[in-house]
This record gives sequence, C-alpha cells and structure tokens, in this order.
Amino acid sequence: MTPQTTSPASANRWLLLPVFLVAVIGIGFVIGTLTAPGEWYAALTKPWFTPPGWLFGPVWAVLYVIIALTGWHLFTARPRSTEMRLWWVQMALNFLWSPVFFALHLPALGLLVIANLALVLVFFIRRTWTAQRIVALGFVPYLAWASFATLLNLSIVVLN
Repeated sequence: MTPQTTSPASANRWLLLPVFLVAVIGIGFVIGTLTAPGEWYAALTKPWFTPPGWLFGPVWAVLYVIIALTGWHLFTARPRSTEMRLWWVQMALNFLWSPVFFALHLPALGLLVIANLALVLVFFIRRTWTAQRIVALGFVPYLAWASFATLLNLSIVVLN
C-alpha cells in the first residue's frame, strides 16, 4: 500500500478555503459593524414578529460560514460557471443591503435589494439542485432567513 499524496491543485484548493472564510465572514462583520442599527432603526415602527437584536449576529455568523463554504466549493470546481456567477451576485446583494437600509436609511430601496437577493437565492438553489444537491441544500436556510428578512423589511416599509 502506498501513501496518498496531495496534488498541487488539491493543495491550492485547500489554501483557498481560509481565504473564502475570512473574506465572507470578515466583510460581513465589518459591514455589520459599520452599519449597526442605531437610533434611526430603534425609532421605526416594527412588526410584532421582529426578532431580538442579539439573534442577528449568531444567525449571520452561521450563514456566512455556509455561504463561504459554498463559494469555495464552487470556485475551486468551476470558477466561471453560472452557479459561481450567481454566488457572486448574491454576495454583492447581501453586502449591499445593510448599507442601503441602515446607513442610508432607505428601507424601500433595501426592500428591492433584499427581494432580489431572495430571488437570486431561488435561482441558485434551482440551478444547483440536481447536480450539486449538498450545495443547494446549504442555501435553503439562507433563503429562509433572507425571505424572513424580506418580510420584515416589507413590514417596516408599510408601517413607516
């Protein structure tokens, strides 16, 4: 029996994992910190189903790990694929929402951003469902949270 060796391509693949984790979680954390809800958000009328503020950080931490792992997997397998392009689009929309909603105080525009994020997630899941089921399933909780956030955003627009 001969010991298995790691090919250079395989080694490079694993070197990209911390890059994706640090980039997604790090950028998400920085954006979340810079656009933390303040007095403006506290003064808004919010629906009865608004979760406590402490819940958002842990949920996003878990989701960002899943998002990073998914992006890493797709990038190392098929970096120019439609699935990877959808991944980049959802990431841009994800990172755009907090500045639009919290920093610019534009909930209606935030609603447009987050509704498009949810739509891109649906396309992503549908696109990956047959060939990469584990990737698709990883984004199901993300879609659930983004859909909930879309409803919350819509309710804030209506109530204010």
